[in-house]
Amino acid sequence: MNAAKAGAIAALVWAAVEPFDQRMLRHDYSDVAVLGKAVTRSRAWPLAGLAIHAANGAVFGVAYAQARRRGTSSVTMALAEHTVLFPLGAIVDRRHPARGTKGLAPLWSKRAFAQATFRHLLFGALLGHLAD
Repeated sequence: MNAAKAGAIAALVWAAVEPFDQRMLRHDYSDVAVLGKAVTRSRAWPLAGLAIHAANGAVFGVAYAQARRRGTSSVTMALAEHTVLFPLGAIVDRRHPARGTKGLAPLWSKRAFAQATFRHLLFGALLGHLAD
């Protein structure tokens, strides 16, 4: 499977699993909501969020295809991206146009960090499996 397709599929699986980790950690944070509600407040936000999330996954898949030539694992790469970008959650918490609505619980929190860690582990493992 090509890396872009693998990344998009892994991102869509991530989105499908979000309700599970939201219930387990009792924290209403959804990447699909963060992305979709950033571009529209209409009822179409879930579709917009899924499309953006899948596109991000595809781009990440292409980057992984390049990095794996140098021996980088997909899980390591996904967790590194998570660790580097997580602090941006503090900005999202203050500036997102839909902050405080469903799916946009505070991102700069221990629960959100745990959710994002789980999601990135899942994404990285699935991307590596599908792309390799």
